[in-house]
Amino acid sequence: MTRTARRARCPLQPAAGAAAAALLALSACSSGSSGSDSSAKPDSSGAGKLSGEVTVFAAASLKESFTTLGKQFEKEHPGTKVTFSFGGSDSLAASITGGAPADVFASASPRTMKIVTDAGDASGTPATFVRNELEIATLPGNPGKISSLKDLTEAGQKVVLCDQEVPCGAAAQKALDASGLKLIPVSYEQDVKAALTKVELKEADAAVVYKTDVRAAGDKVEGVEFPESADAVNDYPIALLKDARNAEAAKAFIALVRSAEGQKVLSGAGFLKP
Repeated sequence: MTRTARRARCPLQPAAGAAAAALLALSACSSGSSGSDSSAKPDSSGAGKLSGEVTVFAAASLKESFTTLGKQFEKEHPGTKVTFSFGGSDSLAASITGGAPADVFASASPRTMKIVTDAGDASGTPATFVRNELEIATLPGNPGKISSLKDLTEAGQKVVLCDQEVPCGAAAQKALDASGLKLIPVSYEQDVKAALTKVELKEADAAVVYKTDVRAAGDKVEGVEFPESADAVNDYPIALLKDARNAEAAKAFIALVRSAEGQKVLSGAGFLKP
């Protein structure tokens, strides 16, 4: 009697026509005695919690917006750290195919992403998450009175371009070809930030860079739009890498970039929607 009373502390149900009710009552008592254990398991297991470092290789033009998103990601997922390597997309692609450890690759063109996918170093299909358009960056106040792409070809203009292997350089050349113009720059730079820096340091009168970089530079340069840029808009693909050491966190970072929240940050930086 004593053992039975300890095991089931439920009132007995009336016998007449109450068999079903008794079974329900006993079932309720049984679930009530063990419910606290089962509900505690998801909390104690920590299932789904992200941690560790995520290494992202990203085009130089993404520096400002991705840095913002990285901080946001770390805040949303305590215990994670996002480490970036920014540079020319071609150099980053070469590093990845050469074995450099990374979890995510965000490129400034499908061509440079193809270097990685052709080598079998991407996991899944890359997704385009933004687009970017070219703009002419001049010295503040535009002392050279540059108003068109053609003005850059005039004698005496010191113009800087990105190397043609870099997406911003390939896009600039595409715009020049579409206009039938020939331009010999004073230098070719390895990425868009390096090209812009030449203007900021007054080592060049102008550079053909992305609109997002002109915006990021603030009052250090002045932007000049030109219609031929519409012929050379770059798609930006992002991909999880095959040998990612922190694949789950990497997937979550990519999801943030592609989310409405991430797109708001990127649009604010001047990127176009995919």
